[in-house]
Amino acid sequence: MSTPAPTRTAPLSATRTLATTARVLRQLTHDPRTVALLLLIPVLMITLLRYVFDGSPQTFDSIGASLLGIFPLITMFLVTSIATLRERTSGTLERLLAMPLGKGDLIAGYALAFGAVAVLQSLLATALSVWALGLDVTGSPWLLLLVALLDALLGTALGLFVSAFAASEFQAVQFMPAVIFPQLLLCGLFVPRDRMAPFLEAVSDVLPMSYAVDGMNQVLHHADVTGDFVRDVLIVAGCALLVLALGAATLRRRTT
Repeated sequence: MSTPAPTRTAPLSATRTLATTARVLRQLTHDPRTVALLLLIPVLMITLLRYVFDGSPQTFDSIGASLLGIFPLITMFLVTSIATLRERTSGTLERLLAMPLGKGDLIAGYALAFGAVAVLQSLLATALSVWALGLDVTGSPWLLLLVALLDALLGTALGLFVSAFAASEFQAVQFMPAVIFPQLLLCGLFVPRDRMAPFLEAVSDVLPMSYAVDGMNQVLHHADVTGDFVRDVLIVAGCALLVLALGAATLRRRTT
């Protein structure tokens, strides 16, 4: 009885990572619907929100900055989880990992590819909100862009992670209520976190979206970079890196 060959772990390679990034970006350019979802949906949602609160611009100012971080996180989560699962179910991932391509190369390549898209997405949404829709921000719009970009990268990391536990694209979408909705309800967008029940406030303290919203609010209300803003940015970035590492550890070649 033959024993299976041990899984070979290739060291992380910049060449293989960038090749993976280029391949993913080529695939995205051949899928205009996905590109539209990634780049246009956040812009359309922010625009819709602006005119929903047309008679109350103060309300748009108070929640518009927060949604600049939330919308990219949600769209990147959906697209990344489905795209990665499609790679596995189609056998592409199986063939790639049979080559001298490690899991780290694959995850890093995906993160870079979707990170590049996240830059465009965040630039479009931030520029539209600040200069076209009149979002009143006390701090620098570039800081808004930084938080929006980190949120999009966090959504990418979460999508890569949960794709390992889904057996179909439908199941990948089903993870959204479990992973995204609790964070959305507890992040402070609807009710300030310090006004929640103590148990819910404690839960919100360990959810990364809470710090994404806090970071946006710091830029909204403060002209200078605050200590809280630095803390929020570091926590969101650290969570993204941690989830990417977990995604590499749990990545499977095929769906069982």
